Amino acid sequence: MKNIVYFDLETQKSAQDVGGWGNKDKMGLSVGVTYSTARAGYQVYGEPQVETLIEELQRADLVVGFNHIGFDYPVLEGYSIFDFSQVPSLDMLIEVNEALGHKIPLDSIAQATFGCEKIADGLQAIRWYREGKLAEIAEYCLFDVKITKMVHEYGAEHGHLFYTNKFGEKRKVEVNW
Repeated sequence: MKNIVYFDLETQKSAQDVGGWGNKDKMGLSVGVTYSTARAGYQVYGEPQVETLIEELQRADLVVGFNHIGFDYPVLEGYSIFDFSQVPSLDMLIEVNEALGHKIPLDSIAQATFGCEKIADGLQAIRWYREGKLAEIAEYCLFDVKITKMVHEYGAEHGHLFYTNKFGEKRKVEVNW
């Protein structure tokens, strides 16, 4: 059985806190979440378990995320010398961007395809981290991984996703994964 690992993480610091987007490796992991099809379940990781999280990603047959190549992997590079480009990955943000010619947020896809929306955002997760509210971060990150999984499975089954454009119109984008 192929082990697909759905993945997302939240950070301790913002880009502004670390001197810009070029320093993602300095943002620090607050919470990471995976869903493994082999395990048929979720796993929550805090910073003390970051090595175990990296090992799970390395063992995956495919890691699926939304902007994990451009954001989450660079954050993890702050903890490891591992070259994450070696991990078989499907970054749905990249795929949808290539199909449309511009980026759209995961929330736009979730709202148009499933009628649900994210429960917070990355900056809220950083505020929660500063307040010591790791359970809230974990809940938010778990929900994002669930949405990521739903979007991937829907796209794989139907060959398309829906999204809302900047004018609030529901549109369709073809996907091939």
